[in-house]
Amino acid sequence: MEFSEVVRRRRMVRSYTDEPVDPAVVERALEHATRAPSAGFSQGWAFVVLDRPEDVRRFWTASTDNVDDPDRWLAGMMRAPVVVVPCSVKGAYLERYAEPDKGWTDSVTGRQLRRWSMPFWDLDTAMASLLILQTVTDAGLGSCFFGIVPDREVEVRRALGLPDAGDPHPIGAITIGHPAPRETGAAGSASRRRRTPWNEVAHRGRYGAGWDSTSSTDEDPR
Repeated sequence: MEFSEVVRRRRMVRSYTDEPVDPAVVERALEHATRAPSAGFSQGWAFVVLDRPEDVRRFWTASTDNVDDPDRWLAGMMRAPVVVVPCSVKGAYLERYAEPDKGWTDSVTGRQLRRWSMPFWDLDTAMASLLILQTVTDAGLGSCFFGIVPDREVEVRRALGLPDAGDPHPIGAITIGHPAPRETGAAGSASRRRRTPWNEVAHRGRYGAGWDSTSSTDEDPR
């Protein structure tokens, strides 16, 4: 599949069949995930893969009180045979930026944390997650990234063998499987909201300038 077609076809799938997923697809998705950019090449991420029925069930049991009486969304999602939980590892970034070529030697103090304009450990793990979604789409399967309910995070951490707090930190979860007919699952917001065209959110030169496709600063190279 051409890359542009992968981008166009990718969507959040909320209902799956119970058909098994080829383990090679999951492994390829994880390999691609580790090609995501990371600040300082810190690579502060980890991926907990649940691909056995008992492990998937344990995740959902930890995630919700309604596993035995699911609503339409949960019923469709629970049929996915694979769940991947991407986790960020902040400590890997703090340690990396305390190395000589970076020089932030106070790696365990709040002072170093204040130097970070954004939590790149979470951002980089999110970019890795997008590569998983795209790889799954390229394989002709479906996926959905969703957040973990804050009140259930400790239960989910324990179900996955993670510490109750700190690293690794689960930033969400990804279901992977063969899509069921759309009418069997809960409708996503994309079915009710207009997709904003790129030229309505792009701004040339400065914010507020908008994008005029009829003008260009590119010169004829001839």
